[in-house]
Amino acid sequence: MAAIGSSTSTRAPHRAVPVLPAPGENRHHQVLIIGGGNAGVSLAGRLQRYGIKDVAIVEPRGRHLYQPLFSHIAGGTADAFEAVRLQSAVTPRGTTWIQDRAEAVSTDTRTVSLASGSSVGYDHLVVCPGIQNDWTSVPGLKEAMDGPHGGSNYDYELAPKAWRLFRDLTHGTVVFTQPPGPASCAGAAQKPMYLACDHWRRQGVLQDIRVVLVVPTPTIFGMDLIDEELGRKIEEYGIEVRYSTELASVDPDARTVRLEHTPTGAVEELGYSVLHAVPPQSAPDWLKTTDLPAPGNPGGFVEVDPLLLRHPRFPEIWSLGDAASTLNSKSGAALRPQAKVLAKNLRAVIKGRTPTARYNSYSACPFVVSRSTVVFSEFDDRYSPMPTVPGWDGLARERRLTFVIERIVLPKVYWNLILKGRA
Repeated sequence: MAAIGSSTSTRAPHRAVPVLPAPGENRHHQVLIIGGGNAGVSLAGRLQRYGIKDVAIVEPRGRHLYQPLFSHIAGGTADAFEAVRLQSAVTPRGTTWIQDRAEAVSTDTRTVSLASGSSVGYDHLVVCPGIQNDWTSVPGLKEAMDGPHGGSNYDYELAPKAWRLFRDLTHGTVVFTQPPGPASCAGAAQKPMYLACDHWRRQGVLQDIRVVLVVPTPTIFGMDLIDEELGRKIEEYGIEVRYSTELASVDPDARTVRLEHTPTGAVEELGYSVLHAVPPQSAPDWLKTTDLPAPGNPGGFVEVDPLLLRHPRFPEIWSLGDAASTLNSKSGAALRPQAKVLAKNLRAVIKGRTPTARYNSYSACPFVVSRSTVVFSEFDDRYSPMPTVPGWDGLARERRLTFVIERIVLPKVYWNLILKGRA
């Protein structure tokens, strides 16, 4: 029995009921968001707080994934269930969730065509469907990932598989690859490698495992301080690095990779016991066929003013996140300031005012370099340091504190604040 004066809540947790459009159905919303990931949901939460009530999200998937935890899943420091929630549970209260897939955008009629054969009209459209993993762009890569010796922290199903492979390995060669071109937090490709090396060292088998890292850049990251910290860990673990090198092809039957040194064209063939690969990435195929990308943009990303996040040719269209052609490095950390800027500018336009908020090109990549430490990099679109804690110049150094923030604090902030537009 409850004590006198106390109260117990029987209020059920919020669950959005998905709208399943019928073929031929036509809907209309003041603000339509394509994509129910971090960008779309956190933006919807902010817009609701700003008093914009007629907001809808087009998202076909029934579950929402927190991708930064994939590296920990692949490295054995997190369980897969920690990175997933129901889409109905994270959709902001008052937002319409249209459970369907966007297939085309007509800028003439201001409508989005959906896979169900229905369409949705909009006053303002925000395009943030995320980025596409192009597994088939490297010959043999998809087959290698489907086989028994491949894993990746860029796929929810392949991440736990990667950890099983790392956990059970006692000798052999492990190849880690990082993709060229635009990618979602490209540096995350390295995180499971450091976690695996630390595990193998603790198990006493690291000396029996050859670890090869393939990066498309001439340095490990591109910032002096971060390169120094990561270089120290690479030397500590005995990792071989192939700089300015790309994964050209994979032979999953022979368990070999073909690596190409891009400046010279030199080719190296390397056998592997385990292959951890991150694929080349681009905008979703359907987005490439619209008139939203800039002419000649090979990746198909939405053309935007990099400060306002507004389309320069279609002022009723906006974009943020991995699908936007902003100048910054694509990352979840970049989304927070982007969502704030876009929400403020969209509110201003709806109210008939000139948008004045500006995105400062901030991005960040926390490199998990052991099972208890992180090297935390914060930077702008030119890879100049952009620390968010004034006066703490050493925050980028390897620290236990930043591991706790990245592994424990940030997931809680994500689920409880960021997705609700409160952080």
